[in-house]
Amino acid sequence: MSEMARLEVPIDAPSPGRTPAPEEGSRPDGTDVLRPHESRYLNRELSWLDFNSRVLALAENGSLPLLERAKFLAIFSQNLDEFFQVRVSGLREQVDAGIRSTSPDGLEPNEQLRAIRARVEPLVRRHAAVFTDHIRPELEAARLKICDWDELSDSDRARLEDEFEERIFPVLTPLAVDPAHPFPYISNLSLNLAVLLRDPTTGSEGFARVKVPPLLPRFLALSDGNLFVPLEQVIAAHLGALFPGMEVLAHHPFRVTRDADFDLDDAADDLLEAMELVLRRRTKFGAVVRLEIDGKMSSEVLELLCRELELTDGDVYVVDAPLDLGSLWQLYGLARPELKDEPWVPQTPPVLARSDTTPDLFKVLQQVDVLVHHPYDSFATSVEAFVDQAARDPDVLAIKQTLYRTAGPESRMVRSLIHAAEQGKQVVALVELKARFDEQANIERARIFEEAGVHVVYGLVGLKTHTKILLVVRQEAEGIRRYCHVGTGNYNPKTATLYEDLGLLSADPDLGADLTELFNYLTGYSRQGEYRKLLVAPITLRPELRRRIEEQAAKGPDGLITLKMNSLVDPELIDALYAASQAGTPIDLIVRGICCLRPGVPGLSENIHVRSIVGRFLEHSRIYRFGADLERAEYLIGSADLMPRNLDRRVEALTPVTAPALRERLGEILAINLADDALAWELDGAGNWHRVPTTAGSNVHEQLQELTVQRARAVDARS
Repeated sequence: MSEMARLEVPIDAPSPGRTPAPEEGSRPDGTDVLRPHESRYLNRELSWLDFNSRVLALAENGSLPLLERAKFLAIFSQNLDEFFQVRVSGLREQVDAGIRSTSPDGLEPNEQLRAIRARVEPLVRRHAAVFTDHIRPELEAARLKICDWDELSDSDRARLEDEFEERIFPVLTPLAVDPAHPFPYISNLSLNLAVLLRDPTTGSEGFARVKVPPLLPRFLALSDGNLFVPLEQVIAAHLGALFPGMEVLAHHPFRVTRDADFDLDDAADDLLEAMELVLRRRTKFGAVVRLEIDGKMSSEVLELLCRELELTDGDVYVVDAPLDLGSLWQLYGLARPELKDEPWVPQTPPVLARSDTTPDLFKVLQQVDVLVHHPYDSFATSVEAFVDQAARDPDVLAIKQTLYRTAGPESRMVRSLIHAAEQGKQVVALVELKARFDEQANIERARIFEEAGVHVVYGLVGLKTHTKILLVVRQEAEGIRRYCHVGTGNYNPKTATLYEDLGLLSADPDLGADLTELFNYLTGYSRQGEYRKLLVAPITLRPELRRRIEEQAAKGPDGLITLKMNSLVDPELIDALYAASQAGTPIDLIVRGICCLRPGVPGLSENIHVRSIVGRFLEHSRIYRFGADLERAEYLIGSADLMPRNLDRRVEALTPVTAPALRERLGEILAINLADDALAWELDGAGNWHRVPTTAGSNVHEQLQELTVQRARAVDARS
């Protein structure tokens, strides 16, 4: 099967008896431009699955280092886990509630679930086949063998028996199911063994569940770390110790995925306590939305699990590989550099690079704005250094920062904020408690900040604070001066080495005034409706982006729109882009993940081209360019994708980048993305993604690395 092969289903077929609205898919003269079964929009959920298919294609790419391919298998697995916990669970809730409202592409919730099932099954088969047929044997050839229990030598089994008795057996809790023992709660994403037993004295048969301890390594290492055995197989081989005197008839691994999408009660008196309640509900009360089993499970055991977990056959996925291949991260963590990408060392931005002394970032920003591009530019010597200098500078009066997905308490930035508070500076940390799956970490971080005297704020009622902004207020001889950072990514040093993101460091007075007012909006009572430079959601972002699209549409072929983002979902802005295309405006969209726009449809979107870059670094920055004239084109960067949630239900901010040299660099980044023919995929009007044919071999990540090194060498040569 080719990398792009997948099951094609009529995802936009209308339900029986329902026809598309007359205006859908029509030219201004009323003639049809789409086939009858097609909607103006692609389905959001299926588009996301197509993105995960592109991730899987990286694992299938034999030219990549072996452990990098194993890593992409793990990412695919974890992505799919989150998809079921959030997106599938939400559709299931709608079906259970009898909701029949349609998505923008015209599908009811039950239709979407059927289409998802049809799309996921072949992806699961591809995923298992890549591991079984390629990754596993290639790991063995590289002296990293994942071995089944039956393949072990007697000496290796003896070593694992000692390991079982000392480390594993004491933490196992077998749970029987009988009239005195109800079916146990199966926790979310847990790996388990279903065990069938017989009492040799009475002949009666029973069922028990054994949970595989998540705190132990998934793969137990032998032979100096070159041989690994799945933990569940070691447990299965010692079931006799868990059920002494009983006969083990069969054992089967299974894994459960639950609904993890619980809403926070914004009206609660204490948001911290309310979020802790949400986390407890996620742990204990989420309905099961997926059951993963291997192909050997008996119908008897499967029927029991489905009955007790209240599942149908449509919720069961058979996996012909070890369950939960997200655990391949364990192998990726091994010290085998020859099986990984060559390490990339981020470089200090040239304007901040000094061979003789640590630069004074305040003096630099008094002269020029600085654009940082991670992971190519160092996060440590730019953003972290900026916060660290602000924390130590006696003239700094206040530091205000939003924190969405933060690093641990040991991180340099967290330490700097705590140090600043201890020095008596006014430090405000807006910690977003609703950052999905990082809630517990953010709760812990908020408490650490509060204990240190940091003013901790949890954002606005009904809105998630997703914007990435930082404000430093400094007393100088001329008066108060404000220094700013507006970014596209989280203030997290770990993701800054893996995610491609941008940030603007500036002392622009208008931008500083805007951030001051935005923080007042976030921390106090404010109804700020206008800003000098920032576009802010949910206030000005949507109408201002639409206005810019319409301005380019009015220019027709002389206009230009180039947008780089993670996801494009919003129907209103998609329609605005369609209208611009119909006016003749060229539009290039670089969309890493979800794209609900159909490009290249005659009479609708023939002037729109959509591509996706998926590779070593996760493309995360948002760059919005409006205008064909390089000197007059407008560039915006920030935290917002073009999705209803970003535009209407989150606090987001985009900032213009006005310095000519920085605008030129943003144009360069977009041009390199559009020229890539090594990592790029293109979307067609039918909703299918295709690899861009490789001719020049242009790899955006490698090219940006090389440009970064060239800039650093130029600085060294001048030193």
